[in-house]
Amino acid sequence: MEFRFASRMTQVKSSVVRDILKLTQGNDIVSFAGGLPAEELFPVQAVREAADRAISAGTSALQYGLTEGYLPLREQLCVRMAQKGMNVQPEEMIITTGSQQAISLLVQVLTEPGDTVLVERPTYLACLQVFELHGLKVVAAESDEHGMIPEDVERLVREHKPKFIYAVPTFGNPTGNVWSLERRQEILRICAGHQVPIIEDDPYGELKYDENAAYPTLFALDQQQFGSGVVIYTSTFSKIVAPALRTGWAIGDTQVIKMLAKAKQAADLQSSTMDQQILSQLLAHFPLDEHIRIISESYGDRMREMQSLIKAQKIEGLHWIEPKGGMFLWVELPEGLDAEALLRVAVSKGVAFVPGIAFYAYDPKRNTARLNFTHNKGEKTVLGVARLAEAIREFTARS
Repeated sequence: MEFRFASRMTQVKSSVVRDILKLTQGNDIVSFAGGLPAEELFPVQAVREAADRAISAGTSALQYGLTEGYLPLREQLCVRMAQKGMNVQPEEMIITTGSQQAISLLVQVLTEPGDTVLVERPTYLACLQVFELHGLKVVAAESDEHGMIPEDVERLVREHKPKFIYAVPTFGNPTGNVWSLERRQEILRICAGHQVPIIEDDPYGELKYDENAAYPTLFALDQQQFGSGVVIYTSTFSKIVAPALRTGWAIGDTQVIKMLAKAKQAADLQSSTMDQQILSQLLAHFPLDEHIRIISESYGDRMREMQSLIKAQKIEGLHWIEPKGGMFLWVELPEGLDAEALLRVAVSKGVAFVPGIAFYAYDPKRNTARLNFTHNKGEKTVLGVARLAEAIREFTARS
């Protein structure tokens, strides 16, 4: 049978990261491509014990639950958010199937096809997929290592009147950059003044290498300084516990949460009750903050290891900004080098990465690449960096 697919699907590109992950399965390839946490750091025993407690507590873990999410988990998350300066109640929160679903549902309830949204340049590639699927026009504001440039944001807000701004202010994907306090305040001022919502995506914010560093969320700053209610905050357990539990959350004005619940009912009724109750048990009986420190320290070591190895290769024209947290190194390759073409050579050498073009809404910098440093360490990282350097040298020699 010949299927007639929806016209909107022709606009949606396949995920570059997922395609590369398929390419590397079962092969002797060192992958710096996927945003994969370190499996050896998963709290396996703690999750097992939490699952046992959830099952032992009765049959509710196997039953349908509230669309908004398991109430005890939302209450526990409100306590955790208060530690970040975010004072919220359970009715201002919804549990989602990963933070990716939160983004998708927010697009459904806030936009119509043809609307404009504003993003960082570059930005998270999976959000671009969602925007394409819903027929949105994407406008990108210039950014640097300190965050979105306020003057450009204000200009674009005035010109395009976007339905919302999407941003990852803390250890962004793909750049790893963290917005300065001044930039956070300026962007909030602009959005509050123009009544433009901000979707603050914060999957990496707790993965900071300096435990004493303070990076206030936009949501917290808005509550403390503006009180505008323009920020809708999303986060996830994927990076601090395990991705397979597929549990994220969104926080915002109760009007927004009620609309998200309607959209979620149509999407999947609710997120997994079992996963939510496992996480609730984990939060009650497991020192999650200590675990996050262990993860963050390990990731900081892996980041420094990768940096040291790349520096030792002495490749002229290679630049990056050292991240202060998160999972990625954003690399600017030698001028004129096309990262997509380089990837083909790199894979033949046994190493993979994500070409930077995937993270731009338009007009990409083709000599950029995202390297993940959290999934590998030691010999694998040494081998992968050596293979990448060999590919760069061979490619530049051909050029």
